[in-house]
Amino acid sequence: MILRFLLVLSSKMLEQETRYRQLTQEQLDNFTLDMNAAYARLKGVEEAIDSHMEAEEAARKAHQLWLSVEALNYTLKTAGTESPSMPLEDAADAVRASCVDNDFALALASALPEESLKRGVYSEASLRARFNSLRSLARRVALIDESHNTLYQYFLSYLQAALLFENQQEAPPTQLRSEDLDSFKLLSYASYCLEHGDLELAAKLVNQLRGEARRVIEDWLTEARLTLETRQVVSLLSAYANAVGLGTTQAP
Repeated sequence: MILRFLLVLSSKMLEQETRYRQLTQEQLDNFTLDMNAAYARLKGVEEAIDSHMEAEEAARKAHQLWLSVEALNYTLKTAGTESPSMPLEDAADAVRASCVDNDFALALASALPEESLKRGVYSEASLRARFNSLRSLARRVALIDESHNTLYQYFLSYLQAALLFENQQEAPPTQLRSEDLDSFKLLSYASYCLEHGDLELAAKLVNQLRGEARRVIEDWLTEARLTLETRQVVSLLSAYANAVGLGTTQAP
């Protein structure tokens, strides 16, 4: 009887112990699940905060780049009627400082011509006025080249310039033919392009000049190329800064 009682008691105690362990394990499992869920939520909050901070930093850098490029644009527009713009070096340094971790923008900012950084560039209006003042001299020596440079040839060239009444401005053809490469026509085409705001095409036409007329206009062509190259770099920087700024505002 006592033995039976002890067996029953032992069985009950074992059963209670097993059940206790099961409950304890369940509670431990539930606690672990709750902790994992809480950790996951905390991690999500941290990642959201980090992402927001990164987005804010990216937006700040994009805005700084845009401001520095706008300052560069402003400096480019300080050119006077007869004087170049302010040197672009300070504005270019500000652009480079705002994009030290952006290889593409840094490469663009570093592509600005050295002359524009140290001295500045002339405006299109200034180049147009300068071209108009050189055009009459270039016409007078239009017939002079390496093989025709005698005093008599100078006389003939001056005489033709005085007697030839061509259009001062003429729209260039879509495709230049050999007869269009005449110095008088090239100067007329270039004048038309300058009056209609196409400095690039005017420079391409002037580049076709040869002989003494080319020598007369050479310095102007150098300045026109400098202005075009500088404007192209600044234009690319502006487009890139605007695109980066737009990208940061649309980021989630």
